[in-house]
Amino acid sequence: MTRPTTLTFLGAAGTVTGSKFLVESDDQRLLVDSGLFQGDRAWRRRNWEPLAVPPASIDAVVVTHAHLDHTGYLPILARDGFEGPIVCSEETAQLLRIVLLDAAHLQEQEAQWARESRVSKHADPRPLFDTADAERALGLLRPVPGSEPVTAGPASVVLRRAGHILGSRFAEVTIDGRTTAFSGDLGRPDHPLLEPPEALGSVDQVVVESTYGNRHHDAFGEDELAAVLTRTLRRGGTALMPAFAVDRTALLLHVLRGLVHDGRVPDVPVYVDSPMALAALDVYRAALRPGGDFRPSVVADPRPFDPGRLKLVHDPGESQRLNDPRHPCILISASGMAEGGRVLHHLEHQLPRSHNTVVLTGYQVSGTRGRQLADGAKQIKIHGRYVPVRAEVANVRGFSAHADSSQLLDWVSGAGSPECVYVVHGEAHAAEALADKVRDKLGWTSVVPRHEERVLLR
Repeated sequence: MTRPTTLTFLGAAGTVTGSKFLVESDDQRLLVDSGLFQGDRAWRRRNWEPLAVPPASIDAVVVTHAHLDHTGYLPILARDGFEGPIVCSEETAQLLRIVLLDAAHLQEQEAQWARESRVSKHADPRPLFDTADAERALGLLRPVPGSEPVTAGPASVVLRRAGHILGSRFAEVTIDGRTTAFSGDLGRPDHPLLEPPEALGSVDQVVVESTYGNRHHDAFGEDELAAVLTRTLRRGGTALMPAFAVDRTALLLHVLRGLVHDGRVPDVPVYVDSPMALAALDVYRAALRPGGDFRPSVVADPRPFDPGRLKLVHDPGESQRLNDPRHPCILISASGMAEGGRVLHHLEHQLPRSHNTVVLTGYQVSGTRGRQLADGAKQIKIHGRYVPVRAEVANVRGFSAHADSSQLLDWVSGAGSPECVYVVHGEAHAAEALADKVRDKLGWTSVVPRHEERVLLR
């Protein structure tokens, strides 16, 4: 007897991170995305729990893009027995080598620090995964050029441009003639660097993200950014910009190039202090070709990521000196939500000084240091101790690479007449708002699934 095809929501259901969607048909299993939970401790603990099915029983994984909340569980899968192909775009494969190895290094560093400082409750703190696990996962990558259909476990899969970061794709997964579209993270049509998402064609089900499911974007926030940077630099301060190493750093450099060229921001040194961001910039530069993910105007620019006085920081000693630069400058450092990396050292030294500014330009997940700063915290805990927040904190909106509520609805509306739209990857209020909008505007069945809920696809 043939078993029904099912979809189980193993992540990004009730939260904005941890994307994992399990498709099962007969005796085969396909996992779409394999992300880490981030933010609140209750969600992060799930990273340590066994997966609902044995990793060795999964036949293939499809990855929509390189961000850790969609890929960071891959090393754990590989360590625990998964040996199938990991299907993704060519650019995602290149970025994953950077992202996963960096994440493993940070995990190892944090475990070592916890052992040496003895602040951990565990007798022998260990990393969630290590470099060997990341290398094992990277050996399973199967990059797909263009939008050629490929077989992945029980399904035929087509990857189409999603416009969120370089290499990002949404996945059309077809089993027994029925297709489910997984949006991954969907980009904005007006992204300054990237071409807009491709249109969604007629499908039977849609699984769509809702990070900004209850909000509308204004235009990109160049005006507000220019004002924040100018007042900070004129008072002799450092403008510290925690930024995601993949895409956000490149986007900020491109926007700064325009602002400095137009005289709207003083021409000061712009430092990029993140080994991961520097490696990602190399991938972005190599992808500047006609017909790729970038807009033609970006491809035509000989230096699209150079504001003028760009300083790429490779040496740890130079990074330490930037804790107190002693001259007006802009400092871009990872991570974007201030959860790890060199930016923590800069925050530790610069937050207590009122002439500095911390400039937040991305979505800050609940429970992260970035969210605490955005919500007006008077002190935040870094490296085991509390640091006073005396610096200005500017939450500059308009730089998100996620589609907003109207843009998500426009994309979903191309689905024809799907049986159901499943709204995921959003905080509860955002997901419910988008689900309501799909029901009210399009007249379709739309639900916000629960964590580990299973539904029939056939």
